[in-house]
Amino acid sequence: MDYIRKAAPQDASRLAEILIFAKRMHYRSIFHNDKVSFGEMQVLPLAQEYLENEEKTENVWVYDDEFVKGMIHVENNWIRELYVDFFFQGEGIGTRLLDFAIQKFDVRYLFVLEKNESAIRFYQNHGFLLTQERQLEQGTTEFIVKMER
Repeated sequence: MDYIRKAAPQDASRLAEILIFAKRMHYRSIFHNDKVSFGEMQVLPLAQEYLENEEKTENVWVYDDEFVKGMIHVENNWIRELYVDFFFQGEGIGTRLLDFAIQKFDVRYLFVLEKNESAIRFYQNHGFLLTQERQLEQGTTEFIVKMER
């Protein structure tokens, strides 16, 4: 947990870069919407949003062992987002971030896209179970499912 710290303004560009590219990599095949993936989702505006609205990073923690390689967004006892830079996936960073959130915030649940099978497997491998609760992801035709531990 030595490398996990609270996000700071200087992390804005890395956070935006990780989020935009991870969402493109994982969600393009689900949503099939290049207008969103490559038009609406842009690194610079998201980084500026983080800089102009510090509350956006209020509950964000980063994995930083020389530079930011992953992030987790936790509110109360649920995970809103967990992303690791594509180039560092498979190195245990996601596991470290998840373990941190469980220990520090007693995380109990999260929502994941129903079609994001790799994320579901990841969370199942860390003690989360699929529930019967599902709902439409806001503004889309895709479902998100609740997972609990």
